[in-house]
Amino acid sequence: MRNILLDYMSRLTSLSIEQQEAILNEIQIEEFNKGSVLIQQGDIPTKCFFVIRGCVRQYSIDMSGREFTSNFYTEEQAIALFNHHKINKASECTFVCVENSVLVIGDLLTEQDMYSKYTQLESMTRQMIEQSFSEVQENFAAFIASSPEERFKSLLVKRPTLIDRVPQHQLASYLGMTPESLSRIKKRMDQDGE
Repeated sequence: MRNILLDYMSRLTSLSIEQQEAILNEIQIEEFNKGSVLIQQGDIPTKCFFVIRGCVRQYSIDMSGREFTSNFYTEEQAIALFNHHKINKASECTFVCVENSVLVIGDLLTEQDMYSKYTQLESMTRQMIEQSFSEVQENFAAFIASSPEERFKSLLVKRPTLIDRVPQHQLASYLGMTPESLSRIKKRMDQDGE
């Protein structure tokens, strides 16, 4: 696990090996079982996460009780809520482990202390946020402009491992369709040899 984090920090910073090791000694890495809730919808988050291994689902429940999956976070993806500017700082989503997962846990209350101690961490975090935001914008634009079948085909290209890692009803929700529609699309693509 340490090697994965060292590699990641090396790609996004020019921290020395000694500085990287010092940071690794200060961060918290934890294993979570499948089904573990990291943040509950309605809670005020105090932690952020970085996926070393595993898969975390982001979903919300609307007023009628329906679940809507909005994202899956897998290896080398950060999970953070940016709601400091809001009056109501409660999370609008729940984050739950879809698989047994290993995560770095960041404490939002001591985040500034880490940035002061290791100035390049703030730059690294900003790069992670910019990359994540760019992906969200791109995916949202593509989602709006595409048909359900095109969304599934895009998923096969961009995130093919999700097909085997995520329950079909959650995948269907993420793609904005019913599980039955997803089954029909998969069957049609199998028949067409795609």
